[in-house]
Amino acid sequence: MLGRFIILCSLLAVCGQAAALTIYKYVDKNGVVTYSDQAAPGAQVFVFNDRMVERLDNQVKLETKKHEAGETLLVRNDLYAPVEIELKLEQVQNAIGAPEKPIRWVLPPRSNIRLATLTAQDSSKPLRYKPRLRYALGDPRLQPSIHRYPLPWRGGPFRQTQGANGTYSHFTAKGRYAVDIAMPEGTPIVAARAGVVVKTENQQSGRGNNPAGNFVRILHDDGTMGVYLHLMKGSVSVREGQRVETGSLLARSGNTGNSTGPHLHFVVQRNVGLAVESIPFSFRQPVNSLPNFAVGGE
Repeated sequence: MLGRFIILCSLLAVCGQAAALTIYKYVDKNGVVTYSDQAAPGAQVFVFNDRMVERLDNQVKLETKKHEAGETLLVRNDLYAPVEIELKLEQVQNAIGAPEKPIRWVLPPRSNIRLATLTAQDSSKPLRYKPRLRYALGDPRLQPSIHRYPLPWRGGPFRQTQGANGTYSHFTAKGRYAVDIAMPEGTPIVAARAGVVVKTENQQSGRGNNPAGNFVRILHDDGTMGVYLHLMKGSVSVREGQRVETGSLLARSGNTGNSTGPHLHFVVQRNVGLAVESIPFSFRQPVNSLPNFAVGGE
């Protein structure tokens, strides 16, 4: 499977000048999977959706506390990372204290804040309003430091199969500067930079329902975040809130989520203002060079 994945990504590189590329997936009678840009009888269009889906609804919440004087709106952040929030009240009726403009704030990890208290202008009538809460991981006020990353795996050498601005999947804001490294399943994945584990997913099998598959997100001290995707089920060995150092074992590489074959998808992101986007980064050594013995290469 690894060989077919490398061939597929080589094909994508050759066709990189095209504005759009349709890939076909064909499974023969022996169960062998082939990817091609040429349609064949029985082939299906292979759809790759490069999106990170992190379910934060249960960890960043707008809460309404009702009391005799009216209603108080609070936002709670249960994540181990700061969150930029924006609260906007629409269709406001019979309310005193409603902000005319959206309220923006950076909420520290594991904290909450009162954003507004509303009282009824006419106590005989109910308060009416429609709250809209937007949020994004990270603190946009922090500026990334210059940092060259050691290779985030042990072993190799392995091959980079897709780099920044890849036409196959690295064209969205979240993944524009990501890299894909083809490697056997079970390869040790290590932290490329020290930080705090913010989010993990560890129980997805195969494609599952999350395009990222199993993953680990680490918040660095300068506000940037390193994200390691498509990890092997059950292999994540760190917990949310844990501090890790460069070279700490995080998980094992896998083939979960929207993945055409075993590989690691590594990306560095930051909050650019109510939006998490990938940013350019560089490794300390060429990907196709010798194993990175500085972090215990095998």
